[in-house]
Amino acid sequence: MALSKERKEEVLAVYEDWVKRSQAMLLMEYSGAKMKDIDTIRAKVRDAGGEFHIVKNTLVKRVLEANGMSMPASMLEKSTAISFAFGDVAATAKALTEATKGMEFAKLKGGFMAGQALSALQVKALAELPPLPVTRARLLGVLQAPAGKLVRTIAEPARSLAAVFKAYSETPAAA
Repeated sequence: MALSKERKEEVLAVYEDWVKRSQAMLLMEYSGAKMKDIDTIRAKVRDAGGEFHIVKNTLVKRVLEANGMSMPASMLEKSTAISFAFGDVAATAKALTEATKGMEFAKLKGGFMAGQALSALQVKALAELPPLPVTRARLLGVLQAPAGKLVRTIAEPARSLAAVFKAYSETPAAA
């Protein structure tokens, strides 16, 4: 369906907003999808802090070029839907791959993150990363481990000395 010039400008403005706000964009082909399946994917991606939209390839290409982003032309062929990751990129990628698991029509095309085009394999690798809170917790544990060891090392001589005094105080006095 052809869009009027005014409607194209509105759509371009919306796409521009999504591209600027998102940390990553994950592209998917959806040929033969039913609306029920699309709604399921949208809901799961939204729960992960992203948005899933069916887009017009020519308009997305214009917005990407206007923002200095270039993608292989094959990514913007056929039917295209984009998952915009506004929060945790790994969680959005995981939600997209889990939502499309078992759906024959869904095919990952690739994506775009931090100024770099991503292949479909790289998007799948993103989906396998742990969520951001888990990664932060692991990093915090790694950073705290040396400090904990240092505290134990410093406290050990005092603890040993206290144990000696306690043992000495508990022994019966020699007559």
